[in-house]
Amino acid sequence: MDQGITRYRRDGAVGHVLFDRPQARNAMTWAMYDELAAICEAVNADETLRAVVLRGAGGKAFIAGTDIAQFAAFRSGEDGIAYERRIEAILAAIEAIRVPTLAVIDGWCVGGGLAIAACCDVRIGTPAAQFGVPIARTLGNCLSIENHARLLAELGPARTKRMLLLGEMLSADEALAGGFLSAIVAPEDLDGRAADLAGRLTGHAPLTMRATKEAVRRLTATDIDGDDLIRLCYGSDDFRNGVEAFVAKRPAVWTGR
Repeated sequence: MDQGITRYRRDGAVGHVLFDRPQARNAMTWAMYDELAAICEAVNADETLRAVVLRGAGGKAFIAGTDIAQFAAFRSGEDGIAYERRIEAILAAIEAIRVPTLAVIDGWCVGGGLAIAACCDVRIGTPAAQFGVPIARTLGNCLSIENHARLLAELGPARTKRMLLLGEMLSADEALAGGFLSAIVAPEDLDGRAADLAGRLTGHAPLTMRATKEAVRRLTATDIDGDDLIRLCYGSDDFRNGVEAFVAKRPAVWTGR
């Protein structure tokens, strides 16, 4: 399996993170997640940085979730808990980046990709951007409590429940109406708008922005234990069958067990 790569470069006071696995719609492998964690650590150690831009390679996706083939080795609910804790540590690291973060979204923003985008401070997208976590009709797993909280904070209860229960994808227009996107930008203008926003952020007071980010993070943080829900789903026959069906590209058959 092609592992892909999460790339990082710096341009002046702006850091750029690129999820580079376009042949798989930038679906995240463990290696890409580990590289992202290392980038977050390096970014926070760079006191001269003023903003970070995150985007996907290829023009078809920001991130199309975690690579599902990696779930084939899961055998129990404890595997799901270990996975969610590992991913949560990375998502928390994105939220803890001390400078503003901008997600630039063109195409699919799904599952883990939606969670990463939700951890960013500002998001823009093209008309082709689509957002969702269709696990109720594909895998049969569940989100962590922390990711439920992020989606509730960014999209509200009604959109979050509809998206998760019906397995629907939200369009760019609906993401804009819900406040998840700050702007919808034509593909040919995307680079210019991203550069403009990043430039504006680099010119603002760093400590004010840092305090704002941390205040919002504290106010929306949750310490509710959801391990029982993760065990219920990741430890089920439905999840194992769902993963097998997804990899085989056939519909899953749910039993509720």
